[in-house]
Amino acid sequence: MIDQSSEQAVIAREQIAAPSFAGRSWTQLTRFIRTKPLGAIGGAIVLVLFVVAALAPVLSPYDPRSTPAAPWEAPNADYLLGADYVGRDVLSRLIYGARISLYVGMGSVLVGITASFVIGVSLTYIGGVVDMVSQRIVDALMSLPGLLIALAIMAVVTPSLNTVILAIVIGMIAPVIRTVRSQVLSLKELDYVTAALAVGASPRRIIFRHIVPNCFATYLVLATYYLGFAIIIEASLSFLGVGAPPDQPSWGGMLVRAASAHVKAGPWLAIFPGLALFLVVMGFNLLGDALRDVFDPRLRGR
Repeated sequence: MIDQSSEQAVIAREQIAAPSFAGRSWTQLTRFIRTKPLGAIGGAIVLVLFVVAALAPVLSPYDPRSTPAAPWEAPNADYLLGADYVGRDVLSRLIYGARISLYVGMGSVLVGITASFVIGVSLTYIGGVVDMVSQRIVDALMSLPGLLIALAIMAVVTPSLNTVILAIVIGMIAPVIRTVRSQVLSLKELDYVTAALAVGASPRRIIFRHIVPNCFATYLVLATYYLGFAIIIEASLSFLGVGAPPDQPSWGGMLVRAASAHVKAGPWLAIFPGLALFLVVMGFNLLGDALRDVFDPRLRGR
């Protein structure tokens, strides 16, 4: 029989040998960077976006609505990205525009993708007449582009960031439900779902224990894709004049004002907001593809 002191010594050695949570997290992070370099680049871009949006008052050299510079002032030491046609600092407006893009993107994904995912999984598993009727409604919605639906909604409501989110959510519901439905239909026919039904598992247990975890990778890819999609739609609505209010420094609003004020007079007014949109959307897409490969059980062995 092992005495108490020997047992305590064994436990102490095991605790020393066991890696800490921080050590495991660092190991997983370095493995992710090594195996998914493009995903790591996308994650770095997304992280920079979050940091810039969170620290906008600290990072911004000027108030985004003030006019400290001369109109059309080119990039220089005082105004790194130049000034617009009324003398507002472009860098400050880009930094605060990151907040608007992140707010619209996260709000649209948290509301639209989550709700569409739950509806798609539930209706598809129920099947029958319910599934057939819901898919006819989805077919009708998918016959119209998401941007056109958003434009129609914004034309009859007061423009604001919350109405922009609502318009984007309504435009993304149909394609998300259709994508989730195809995934659930394939999972319903697998052997472990049939075995769970045979042993008397309830529909709730089958959905949340067997189907939803295997659809998580799909949810992740849809979320990251539509984050970029929502940012692009917000910029498009602002460019068309029905998005964020004119006093708010959105990237799409900066682009439309650059176009209306002649790009040749100040090309930096269109280059930097367009570059910011490109990098952010690319970052979300690269991160989403990498996370899908990590979390999808069918791709985990690659």
